[in-house]
Amino acid sequence: MSNRDRLRDLPSVDRLATAVARAELEARREEILGGGDPTDGAAVDLVARARARLRPHLRRVLNATGVVVHTNLGRAPLAVEAQAAVAAIAAGYCNLELDLSSGERGSRHDHVEALLLELTGAQAAMAVNNCAAAVLLACAALAGGRDTVVSRGQLIEIGGGFRIPEVLQAAGTRLVEVGTTNRTRRADYASALAAGGERIGAILRAHPSNFRTVGFVEEVEIEELCDLGASVIDDVGSGVLGDDLDLLAGEPPVRRSVRAGAALTTFSGDKLLGGPQAGLLVGTREAVGACRRHPLARAVRIDKLSLAALEATLALYRDPAAARRALPALAMLHAGDATLSRRANELADATGGTVVASTARVGGGALPLLELPGPAVAIDPGPAGADALAAHLRAGDPAVVGRIHDGRLLLDPRTLTDDDARDVARAVCAVPRT
Repeated sequence: MSNRDRLRDLPSVDRLATAVARAELEARREEILGGGDPTDGAAVDLVARARARLRPHLRRVLNATGVVVHTNLGRAPLAVEAQAAVAAIAAGYCNLELDLSSGERGSRHDHVEALLLELTGAQAAMAVNNCAAAVLLACAALAGGRDTVVSRGQLIEIGGGFRIPEVLQAAGTRLVEVGTTNRTRRADYASALAAGGERIGAILRAHPSNFRTVGFVEEVEIEELCDLGASVIDDVGSGVLGDDLDLLAGEPPVRRSVRAGAALTTFSGDKLLGGPQAGLLVGTREAVGACRRHPLARAVRIDKLSLAALEATLALYRDPAAARRALPALAMLHAGDATLSRRANELADATGGTVVASTARVGGGALPLLELPGPAVAIDPGPAGADALAAHLRAGDPAVVGRIHDGRLLLDPRTLTDDDARDVARAVCAVPRT
């Protein structure tokens, strides 16, 4: 189709305006007739509401919060290579489930399996749509209809209110609790395995990503669990592929679980791995094969755009140093003092703000105790107050999200690129504060 034809197919101004006006008027009628009128009789700017209706609901946000893997803001931004891969696949058809060499049907898992095996040392691998789905599928495939042993200290709740006991129930496996909240020993697992016998389908080890228990604590390391003889599902959560990243030493690396002999290791494709939302399963051929054959596998399968981004992201890990530079989340975590200071001073000069000492966070339920000291820019909001300034910036295009502290809006340069910081400065300067 030529550009002329595409232009001809655009809706007319009258038709577009009429459709939006009808939708907005109908919404207004429902507010008035339903008794839920939020305006209390005040005049309503229906034109402004119509304009807002035309804006995309999913919009770009400039993250000035200092939370690197911000769940509410889409977690990890994609590397340039991953963005390009998504654009290329989105532009047309692709070999999602076609073997181009034979012309026969292929598997969507093939596009990332070889990379995952290379990077983790596992025998087999597959990808699903998120890590919660990976855990659900793993438990259903290995322990469905039988029991799963879990430490009481690992009966965690992850974002959105999803709890490990409920995940196990949905997977069709019965929970067997061992140990206590703060101390679980090898003998606790051994006793449960001896008592359960053939009823035990698996041991689930769930990494407490979003909290830490400190003090009088004890847990069983993955190597000891795998020595007990039962199939072990190790949910390591955040997706640390590199063993050489000192900053991420508090998160369990995937390769350690594979080396220990876990039947399945599950982890996220976003979060600290720095790719798209995805859930990854690596492990033995038998265990991964059981997951692929399970009916849930189709319900939680990954889509072509996420696969494209995931493949490009994983390929970067072949050179760990290059990955730290190319993956935005890792680059932000490892940003140097000089870079952060320069960016903060430039942002302060452009906005009239003040550079202050602050602390950034990893976010995404990872490394909850890790603090990332650095500068931030404090903006005096004027008489309207910090809440009003923050709301005005969120309404912009792109939206700007910072954090409020001591009555001022803080803008953290760690989670901004240089271009982002300049866009933030323009947005702040456009807001009247007198």
